Amino acid sequence: MKIDFANLQHQYQVYKKDIDANIQAVLNKSNYIMGEEVKLLEQQLQYFTGAKHAITCSNGTDALLLAMMAMEIQPDDEIITTPFTFISTAETVAFLKIKPVFVDIDEETFNIDPNKIEAAITNKTKAIMPVSLYGQPADMDEINAIAKKHNLKVIIDGAQAFGATYKDKMEVHHCDIYTTSFFPAKPLGCYGDGGAVFTNNEQYAEKMKMMRVHGQSKRYHHKYIGMGGRLDTLQAAVLLAKLPHYKNEIIARQAVAGKYTQALHSSVKTPLVKENRTSVWAQYTIRVENRQQLQEHLTQEGIPTAVHYSIPLHLQECFQYLGLQKGCFPVSEKVCEEVVSLPMNPFLKNKEIDYVAQAVKTILK
Repeated sequence: MKIDFANLQHQYQVYKKDIDANIQAVLNKSNYIMGEEVKLLEQQLQYFTGAKHAITCSNGTDALLLAMMAMEIQPDDEIITTPFTFISTAETVAFLKIKPVFVDIDEETFNIDPNKIEAAITNKTKAIMPVSLYGQPADMDEINAIAKKHNLKVIIDGAQAFGATYKDKMEVHHCDIYTTSFFPAKPLGCYGDGGAVFTNNEQYAEKMKMMRVHGQSKRYHHKYIGMGGRLDTLQAAVLLAKLPHYKNEIIARQAVAGKYTQALHSSVKTPLVKENRTSVWAQYTIRVENRQQLQEHLTQEGIPTAVHYSIPLHLQECFQYLGLQKGCFPVSEKVCEEVVSLPMNPFLKNKEIDYVAQAVKTILK
């Protein structure tokens, strides 16, 4: 049996009629930049999340930049975040000449450990940036309490978690600005690059709308230093076709994760989702001590795997200037050596899940 990791081709075939029709409509109008589909998508995203403002943009990385730019966080200020995440989280901080300050993670959820945040706060700290890793929100009550105590902003990097809830509310309602990615392999993905920022703050929303089009208040009038950060109309058209199905896909992902956990929990360390939140399961990530051996075995069985992530950010060459070394964040370093992601998508059949689980258990015996 050959298993597909994300099953994007199958998903396309399921929604082909609507996707093709939406793309053709854009081609017929030839309004490829900021076409009407972009505005319509933003309205639908607002409705989906309950956010007052949804602003689409070019990708999840630019979404993070827009958030920090809107808050006017300055060079040499500091933002607290996690070293166990994709590079964009801290890369964008450093790109703006802000100092990324890392805090180790909770070993059970892989998200930033709120118990370690306060010790990292200095008089230069301006924001906390938790990451909703693998699709699950961080401990937002604890994080927001710390932020309120120290007068800090909260930006959620939700690139892997669009649609996840914390205490029955979407994540945008638990931060100042929420960012996400529509990269094709994300739970809700387009067919190229795409992203969005969400906020309930009117001032931030107006600034980010301008900043994504070079800071323009109107054509050729530039109020802010901005970027070319628009979502193109074709990508909006794809997302408009997929969004109506997304709630059902989240439910299907959760069902797949539940079946994996039921099959594997007695043999391997399976992911934990806390009771007061939901995950959209961007990844289903287990922990093993013999990762390379497991991956080689699964490859032979036609099962693709991935490692998210093998090197924590504080040990990446680009962050050497921070002066951090191995041993600074032992939990992140430990899980980087053990995590491996199994195929996860809403279209996995029971027989495929059983096949993957049996292959995992066979090598672990």
